[in-house]
Formats: sequence, structure tokens, C-alpha cells
Amino acid sequence: MTHTDLTVFIVDDDPGVRDALSLLLSLHGYRTALFSTAADFLQRWTPALSGCLLLDIRMPDMDGLTLQQTLRERGCRLPVIILTGHGDVDSARQAFRSQALDFLEKPVDEQRLLQAIEEACASQTEAQHQRRGSDEHARRYATLTPREREIMQLVVDGRHNRDIAELLGISVRTVEVHKSRLMDKLDAASIADLVRKHLSHGTGHG
Repeated sequence: MTHTDLTVFIVDDDPGVRDALSLLLSLHGYRTALFSTAADFLQRWTPALSGCLLLDIRMPDMDGLTLQQTLRERGCRLPVIILTGHGDVDSARQAFRSQALDFLEKPVDEQRLLQAIEEACASQTEAQHQRRGSDEHARRYATLTPREREIMQLVVDGRHNRDIAELLGISVRTVEVHKSRLMDKLDAASIADLVRKHLSHGTGHG
């Protein structure tokens, strides 16, 4: 299996651990990027990075849990897997409160680590697809005329063509034409599909 668009970012102050993890993951088709400190990774991080993050807890200057929280505050969407040689309940609780995907103790079980990374990359890929879908829907929604948006909202609210015509003071035929055009623009196969797109992407309010 290859993961050409995803990178496993490894942040650990132990060069032996970094190299061993990088070798293991490369043998399973993962691209890796290695960092010895939290500060090094923060300098590199941008919202465009995709993949997942393996974080050691005990590091000089900034520990892994502080880095995790800092990234979360910055809006980082990378799934986080915590690695530690000194696991305890408080650390695990803090990691999961900051939405860590998993909390693994060293020496790490290879199969459990690979499973956690696979889950992390799968969640990252799904999130990317959802964002692309939202961007595409927003682009399509922007092509609607004010009248089409108005009619779309009424359709989603469950109004029938005759009700919409009376509310807007137009003919039923005009409502049908507008509805057909807006469904074409939004690539909606049915009224149910139109409602699903509207609810999942949150456009059309107000």
C-alpha cells in the first residue's frame, strides 16, 4: 500500500527512535518527515500539510502534549498519535481531551502502530474529500440567482410548487423552471439529494 499524498510527521528527540520509525513506515509505503523538537515542527507546519503526526511526550523545551494543544489552537487538522516511554493516566487523559487518535507506549507494538497510522490516514483522506466536496458545493451554490436561492430554501423547507408560487407571487410553471435550473447547477439528482447537499454543506441560510 502506498500513501503518496500523505506524510507521517515524526516528532521525537531520540534519533534512534526517529530512524527506526521512519524505516518501519517506509517499508509499508509511507512517506515520513522527521523532527527532533516541537519548535522545529511548528516552524514547518502549515494548514496545507496532510497525513498524521507521531508525537513523543517528553522532549526538551516543549513537550508533545503542549505541541498537540498548540497545533489544535492553530486549527491543525492532522490526526495525532501520542508515543511515550512514560505513560500515565493523566497524560493519556490530556492527550485524548485534545483529540489524540491513539496513545501508545514504547516500545511500540508495530502492528498496533501501523493500524493507528492507517486509521489516521484514512480519517485524513475522508476529511480531505469532505472539504473538497464542500468547496465544490460552495462554487456551485455561488452560481445560483437570488430567486433560485429563495426557491431552493423553500423546497428544502418542504414547500410544494403551488405553495412556492403563491408565496412568491409567480406561476407554478416559473417555479418549475427555477427549480430545474437550480438542481442542474447544484448537480442534485432529486429533491432528496438537494436536501442532503443543503444539510451537509450548510448553504442557503439567511
